[in-house]
Amino acid sequence: MQASVTVTPSRLPEVLLHVAVVRPVFLWGAPGIGKSSLVRQFADSLGLECVTLLGTQLAPEDLIGVPELVGGRSRFAPPESIARDEPYCLFLDELNASAPEVQKAFYSLILDRRIGSYELPEGSVVIGAGNRASDNALARPMASALVNRLVHVHLRVSADDWLKWAAANGVHPWIVDYLIQRPDHLWSAPPKTEEPFSSPRAWHMLSDVMHSFGPSESLDDDTLAVLAFGTLTTSHASAFRAYVKTVRHAYDLDAVIKGEVSWPRRPEDRDLLYFLSETFRARLVKELPADKRGASARGRDLGFRAKTLLVELAEISLECAQLVIANDENGAPALPTWFLVEVGRDLPRLIAARS
Repeated sequence: MQASVTVTPSRLPEVLLHVAVVRPVFLWGAPGIGKSSLVRQFADSLGLECVTLLGTQLAPEDLIGVPELVGGRSRFAPPESIARDEPYCLFLDELNASAPEVQKAFYSLILDRRIGSYELPEGSVVIGAGNRASDNALARPMASALVNRLVHVHLRVSADDWLKWAAANGVHPWIVDYLIQRPDHLWSAPPKTEEPFSSPRAWHMLSDVMHSFGPSESLDDDTLAVLAFGTLTTSHASAFRAYVKTVRHAYDLDAVIKGEVSWPRRPEDRDLLYFLSETFRARLVKELPADKRGASARGRDLGFRAKTLLVELAEISLECAQLVIANDENGAPALPTWFLVEVGRDLPRLIAARS
């Protein structure tokens, strides 16, 4: 299912508060962006116990229950996990990954809030969640009858929301600081091959295993590489590893821009140079004004200094200099036109190589 309108994690509780209390909700989103934890937090905010059923681990009889004799007649006794006396939040995780027979077993529970003769207590809420087929995750087509029984909400990643949460929940400070600089590295589309990819969950895992090694100085570069490449997209792991090197050697982009240090030149610092180039590009995209005529003195100074730094960078690595001025993923210029025109005038070799 494709999303036409999405919500951020910070907005989701408000939506659920007004929707889930009157109609069942299905929460769509990519793997690892926090769907399950957000549902549990929402249930806690209402003072409800959150009972999670994993669709991939259920058979129809796990929902319908088993027959029992009552007064000479048989009836189905729903499982204890569902048949409760007090209101609760029933969370149907990976619902659209379950077998068609299991999805059918959910119909009456979702629409009529009942299984056999058992009815959910007044005040209970029903929320389902699952990944999209486009995420290369386990997902089955959802029958139209089930689609039509749910209000569908699409969750998107928000770096601002996650960083606020991370800062308050003990996520490793190197990770927080890195993602403040590179919020676009918080999430990457799941690959079609079996390999790690970046997500809020992946960064949280990396933080946990980094903490487990104790003080940061006890985590050597080789070990960090094992951890980062074992949890993140390859390019993000490489960039994060280079960032840590800048922290350990007090080698940051601000120092380069101010002229306090030069671009790293040693072959063994190639990953560091690449990281600084990417960060330099991100800084220019963010801070260079779209129109030079209305630019502040700080914006003009940055543009002037940037051209000098590009010359120095091109002398070390033409590839890294090209990375700074490259078009975005859609082929459109990422940097302001006036700046690219000046670069083309003052650095024709760089522009020719870029073409």
